[in-house]
Amino acid sequence: MRTPVLFPRWGVLLIDVVLCLMALAAAYLLRFNFQVPAREVDLLLPVLPVFIAVRGLSFLMMGTHRLMVRHTSTEDARRIFLTVLAGSVVLGLLSFVRLHLFDGVYLVPRAVIVIDFLATSMLLIVVRIAFKIRHLRRQGAGKEEVRVVIHGAGEAGLITKRTLERTGQRRYKVVAFVDDAERQVGRTLEGVSIRSTRDLADVLVREAVDQVIIAIATPDPEHRRAVVDACMAANVKVLTIPPVQDWINGQLSAGQIQEVRIEDLLGRPVIRLDDRSVQALFGGKRVLVTGAAGSIGSELVRQLTDLKCARIVLVDVAESPTYDLQMELQNKGRSEALSVVIGDVRDARRMEQLFLLHKPEVVLHAAAYKHVPLMEAYPLEALRTNVMGTHIVAALAQRTGVEKFILISTDKAVNPTSVMGASKRIAEQVVTWHAKEGGTQFITTRFGNVLGSNGSVIPLFRRQIQEGGPVTVTHPEVTRFFMTIPEACRLVLEAAAMGNGGEIYVFDMGEPVRIADLAEKMIRLSGLVPGEDIEVVYTGLRPGEKLYEELLATAEDTLKTHHPRILIGNTDRIRLEEFLGRLPSLINEDRTEDAVRDMKVLVPEFLSHNSVYSTFDTSAPQER
Repeated sequence: MRTPVLFPRWGVLLIDVVLCLMALAAAYLLRFNFQVPAREVDLLLPVLPVFIAVRGLSFLMMGTHRLMVRHTSTEDARRIFLTVLAGSVVLGLLSFVRLHLFDGVYLVPRAVIVIDFLATSMLLIVVRIAFKIRHLRRQGAGKEEVRVVIHGAGEAGLITKRTLERTGQRRYKVVAFVDDAERQVGRTLEGVSIRSTRDLADVLVREAVDQVIIAIATPDPEHRRAVVDACMAANVKVLTIPPVQDWINGQLSAGQIQEVRIEDLLGRPVIRLDDRSVQALFGGKRVLVTGAAGSIGSELVRQLTDLKCARIVLVDVAESPTYDLQMELQNKGRSEALSVVIGDVRDARRMEQLFLLHKPEVVLHAAAYKHVPLMEAYPLEALRTNVMGTHIVAALAQRTGVEKFILISTDKAVNPTSVMGASKRIAEQVVTWHAKEGGTQFITTRFGNVLGSNGSVIPLFRRQIQEGGPVTVTHPEVTRFFMTIPEACRLVLEAAAMGNGGEIYVFDMGEPVRIADLAEKMIRLSGLVPGEDIEVVYTGLRPGEKLYEELLATAEDTLKTHHPRILIGNTDRIRLEEFLGRLPSLINEDRTEDAVRDMKVLVPEFLSHNSVYSTFDTSAPQER
């Protein structure tokens, strides 16, 4: 549907010409001290059509009449200035030619041309700005005023201010900029004062601020956290602009300004890694990623596309998310070296065909069932995918000469209290068992929860806050380790590059985060007050759920690596032949209880918590 034209373009052109005539008259008056001689008037009238033609043609050629007057920007003002300058130069040249080559009379006096140029430029720009201000005031009339502070007084901050002024949904008033650079403090930007970030808390109170928008292209994590903390203390909503590369057609829109990213809730700096060793491993290699459509698998694929792999094979049983990932990479121009396969790691025949066809050199095994309560209800499914699936893919990797096999494990495998955690611990044992056979280097990576992954508390809390609450937390004291999805995947790639086979790499995830505190921070980031605007309700621990997670079992020790965030866990190599031999019959005969009992024999530290399988424990369960 076409946007209706508020004022015809020919009308804008006509008004511009009239303004030029007014500027010309003012130039004559100023040049002759408001007493223009009759001779000058007689000389001007015959050449007036030439003057109008020069100005009109310059406007037509430069398209100034097509500019949206109500959205006049500095770029529009520059264009108008250059257009008027070009017209004045032409008038000056015509006057010179007439004076020296024809009848010896100037077209327009030189001083008048100079004054006219200045007056015309100023008049055209001022009129447009005045119209823009009037339009913005009319647009905001009767609408709720939103008082905003913009963090960042650079180009991104200025663009954010102008974007807010253009939006018609609400009437935004930018009351201040705050910036980390002290050299900017005390200046003004389009009439708005720039304050120091250190003064933000005072500005929020004094100016009765409703929102703070972080508008810095690459914000420093420490400064950004300081801004977020100040806003949460003042119950002010915090928003952020997306990276410049994500702007639509290179322009920022009000709809793209969103809540601050969840990474800003981390209590430590985001991990940065050296690419050299990772590039050396994956560059030019054929890489297979199982579970490629999941949170971890899809991010691994995204990062692998930057490492110049010869081929990346994406394997997942979920059709829709696999297709979405394929389209995402295709739209970003990263699909040339991709092979997308719909397949199930539990299907030995399908996996064998896949390995023989694509001949992978590195395998990243991320396919797994991960939801604790669901796997507590369906233990055999956890064993089929997490144990048998891992065994099938690992055995094929060894048989076909894969160089490295990396298992993506979890902290829930440590002293497990759930079927899911125990199944992942057995998967780790499967990988350790294959590692001792030689040939392929088998490596396990173990880390905690990833922020924003499918099914994690972050999307759940965000949805509950948007719906007005309540926010549900299982227990007031429950804690979890957290890491962002990109940094978790980067550490997986780093561990893969440094591993020699048989290691369990444990990622140092910093201090555990209390989930109740996380919920409160998310509520405050939305500009709401916990307990008043949004209730926090405790629902009790779910079946198999721990109060806190561990990265190392009691019997494990660690060795340091060259990366401070990666440690090596030492474990005993356990024979699994008997269990793996029994497992297919347990699954086929639907012998759930026998399977869980066997898991507890194989993993003695597995003590069910809040579960129907607690009675199977050989010792009393402990609170975890």
